[in-house]
Amino acid sequence: MPIQDTLNQVNTLATHTALSAWAVAGDFVIVLIIFGALFFFAWYVGRGPFVALLLALYAAYAVYLVFPYAGLLPTAPALTALLARVALYGAFVVVVYLILRRVVVSDFLYVGLFGLIALSFLGATFLLALAYQAFPVSAVYHFTPAVDAIFAPKAYFFWWFIAPLLGLFFLAR
Repeated sequence: MPIQDTLNQVNTLATHTALSAWAVAGDFVIVLIIFGALFFFAWYVGRGPFVALLLALYAAYAVYLVFPYAGLLPTAPALTALLARVALYGAFVVVVYLILRRVVVSDFLYVGLFGLIALSFLGATFLLALAYQAFPVSAVYHFTPAVDAIFAPKAYFFWWFIAPLLGLFFLAR
């Protein structure tokens, strides 16, 4: 019997660890998908439009925060509330991007491949941190505790928020 108990404990530990690792990997796939979208946007459209997009994310967040009619957005069900807020933020991003695209020109800007990868990753983490803090994502999707520990604390939001700006400062020439 002790061998059977040991095997059961090992099996439980292996199953629990494998499921936890799979859940964490699944959550980080979200970051990889956003990273890939940002990277391919920058690769195919250009570095100037990519920088305009990164700056539009910031400006749109400022407009989103002071939007006077946010109280009119639906609050239930949770998925509808999330989609309404994301759509509003996305509309602000598009409008600000179109304005900034006219201002930011790629002739005066250089971002190397490493810089492009780093800025895409920082932009993806910025969007995930923004989703945690500004949108009701936790009501719709429950991330693993590992991802929660990285993105959920409000004390870390400032660092995730400023990271793409610091990346632009050091990597864009």
